[in-house]
Amino acid sequence: MSQEQPQRPQANQFPEQQTIKPRDAALMQTTENQASGQTQKRSSAAALTQAKDNQALDTGLVMDKNAITIGEALEVSALTRAGDKPLDQSDAAAIQAAEMRATGKNQTQQGGLGAMAQSAASRNSRTMPLQNTTLADVVTGAREKLGADKAVTREDAEGVIGAELRNKDNTKTTPGGVAGSMAAAATLNQKTKSG
Repeated sequence: MSQEQPQRPQANQFPEQQTIKPRDAALMQTTENQASGQTQKRSSAAALTQAKDNQALDTGLVMDKNAITIGEALEVSALTRAGDKPLDQSDAAAIQAAEMRATGKNQTQQGGLGAMAQSAASRNSRTMPLQNTTLADVVTGAREKLGADKAVTREDAEGVIGAELRNKDNTKTTPGGVAGSMAAAATLNQKTKSG
């Protein structure tokens, strides 16, 4: 039985669209630059800017159509340079934490996105690099894979960042990865809310 690799979202693939304001994308880029100390070419902000340009960010599950959801933040990480890297234990932990935040449940859902991530991370630790599952393979389509979704808050981002860092040998999150995308989304949501 052959397994097809999930495909990355393409421009105009989503039926409902939301415009990302240039000011919001610039704010996200500034936040990422401050966090990483350098400009990232394929960062979360760059991916959201591309989504803005392509009008491809679907808000189907969002009560506040201006807020970025956890599912959307996960999908953005698939579009960054981090999306191409083999999924590891820190990514799986961050995805599990994001899923728990989105669903409001304190455990990984059987067959859910977090379980898929954990399985992929375990498999990646035992396989040849060319056979590895990437971060993008797991988080592409996250909005549909999550049992529920909600707008990203600062507390959500902090929980996901903590999960990623607890499972890293160094004390840095992956630029453009799950934690970075969640932090950028929380910042944008907070600025949209207050501004």
